[in-house]
Amino acid sequence: MSLQESGEMYLETIYMLSLEKPDVRAVDVGDRMGYSKPSVSRAMSILKKDGYVITDDDGFLRLTESGLRVAETMYERHNVLAEILMELGVSREAAYEDACRIEHVISDESFRAMRNHWEKRRD
Repeated sequence: MSLQESGEMYLETIYMLSLEKPDVRAVDVGDRMGYSKPSVSRAMSILKKDGYVITDDDGFLRLTESGLRVAETMYERHNVLAEILMELGVSREAAYEDACRIEHVISDESFRAMRNHWEKRRD
């Protein structure tokens, strides 16, 4: 089951919204990402079919175990990469925008090395 960048972004957005409030609807995801209802609906259908998201009886989106793993990974990458970039002197806005792009293409090995280096410097 190969997940594309857009799917990772949707999962991360659902995760971030769930940190802010307990119940997340597709309309919340669309509002946060700036996408139309049909676009979000199509993406949710794919993510449900692939086993990353379910909809409960009240219509709220819930991440499955695999969806949560992907979302937490993207969220961690996003935040760590943004912090590293800001330490290098990049503005907050640019750091978060760039981290959003980098988080989807960086290898696990490279990310672990960067995170470990960053954590050692902070100690």
